[in-house]
Amino acid sequence: MPAYICTACGTQFPESYTPPSQCIICEEERQYVPERGQSWTTHAALSKSHLNNFREYEPNVLGIGAGFAIGQRALLVRTAGGNVLWDCVSTLDAATVTMIKALGGVQAIAISHPHFYTAMGEWSRAFGDAPIYLSAADKEWIMNPSPAVKLWDGDTHKLWEGVTLVRCGGHFPGGTVMHWSGGATGKGIVGAGDILSVTTDRKWLSFMRSYPNFLPLSAREVEHIGAALKPFAFDVIYGHYFDRVIAKDAKAVLEKSVERYLGAINGTRGY
Repeated sequence: MPAYICTACGTQFPESYTPPSQCIICEEERQYVPERGQSWTTHAALSKSHLNNFREYEPNVLGIGAGFAIGQRALLVRTAGGNVLWDCVSTLDAATVTMIKALGGVQAIAISHPHFYTAMGEWSRAFGDAPIYLSAADKEWIMNPSPAVKLWDGDTHKLWEGVTLVRCGGHFPGGTVMHWSGGATGKGIVGAGDILSVTTDRKWLSFMRSYPNFLPLSAREVEHIGAALKPFAFDVIYGHYFDRVIAKDAKAVLEKSVERYLGAINGTRGY
């Protein structure tokens, strides 16, 4: 039996003879069902129709994605403690598996939030049942359970030295970013998904509960995001699309973006 994949968001569901009646992820207010209606594909079909593209942003940080579903892009982050697949995509072709194995495989998978759980079980199995680290706060949104999933509680979770998952909340209660202190030549990087959304001009960050449905976050939630990342040093933020990168001074960009957002939502910015 195939494990059907939603073409709108990329979420894979458990094996079944027929497609699910609906995608619970898309029906929820943070996502949407396309006007054409719900449609489905499979991992086998995707392997024939979509091939991953790759971009090396810096030594040991590689972007991976095929522009499918939301268009999200994963990162392979190669650290001294092991390789982390940060965020996940539905597309996993043979060439991608061969290349990543040649780069040392995947020792851990960590994902920012449920919109990017996608085909995480497929990726785990391809790389020796690599553990999948998800915030326990979002466990209800796991549509296709995998024995590789490791739920973590609290505000931070250290994968190994220099690599820390930070629960910022916001977009989802368990909304997570990944900090690697060794990235950006030792200045530190953050893999942000769209928990910290890099704006189109790549000069600011913004914060939303729902991007397609234009639901903003409260001031309290955005203040918490800023506070959660205050202890960490970083110079670069990698967002969820290939081109959404804050390439320098990212910690200062986060701080001024939080201030700008709070001023706008509280009506004190002078618009």
